[in-house]
Amino acid sequence: MVIHVCELCGYEYNPKAGDPDNGIEAGTDFEDISEDWTCPLCGAGKEDFTEETRSDDEEL
Repeated sequence: MVIHVCELCGYEYNPKAGDPDNGIEAGTDFEDISEDWTCPLCGAGKEDFTEETRSDDEEL
């Protein structure tokens, strides 16, 4: 599973969960999120996120 981690605050965007509080449905890939979306914790832009691979059974 691929998640995206905010370099500034550590928020982890998990496509399985999405970001429903900000209108991003579960199952939405990071690449499919609007370019103006920002980290819900610190406001960082998508360019401040790095991709990280985890096994499906690893705790998020």
